[in-house]
Amino acid sequence: MFVNQNSETRNVVFTANAGLEQLEPVQIQGLDTYNQTFPTGWIGNFYSYNEGAENVPGMLGEVRFDGFAEQLYFDVSSIVNNEDTSGVKMLYPLNENPKSSTAKVSGCLHKNCKNQYNAPDDIATQSTSSSALVCLLGEPEVVERRRKVELFSRDYVTGAI
Repeated sequence: MFVNQNSETRNVVFTANAGLEQLEPVQIQGLDTYNQTFPTGWIGNFYSYNEGAENVPGMLGEVRFDGFAEQLYFDVSSIVNNEDTSGVKMLYPLNENPKSSTAKVSGCLHKNCKNQYNAPDDIATQSTSSSALVCLLGEPEVVERRRKVELFSRDYVTGAI
């Protein structure tokens, strides 16, 4: 499942390994989600770019479905473009809390993440028995809360206790 974390419309581009089925690009509206079905055994990567921007690869989500021991292998890579802040941010198994200390997570919500591929010799690939992932796209949108403060009169009791 792709989760667009802010109001930017994003295009997601898929690249399959040689000989595997190519997937059509998809467009995800701002603050929306999209469920992508991957063919059995699909291996490849994906990136996103904002609507109206140049189609340039940025942060990559890399996956291998039905890999060794029936595991799903995944990672986030900044090797292609480590300055990308609007593309793939984080991958984790569906139905797993990414904030848990035992969560299998690749990527981060901020730059300079140590939980992803930043150099070709990094070790950042995760594996899971889950058959589905969540992919967070873009920086989270910060919404200022509207505050309504009600004032109540207070009666203070004076005297000895």
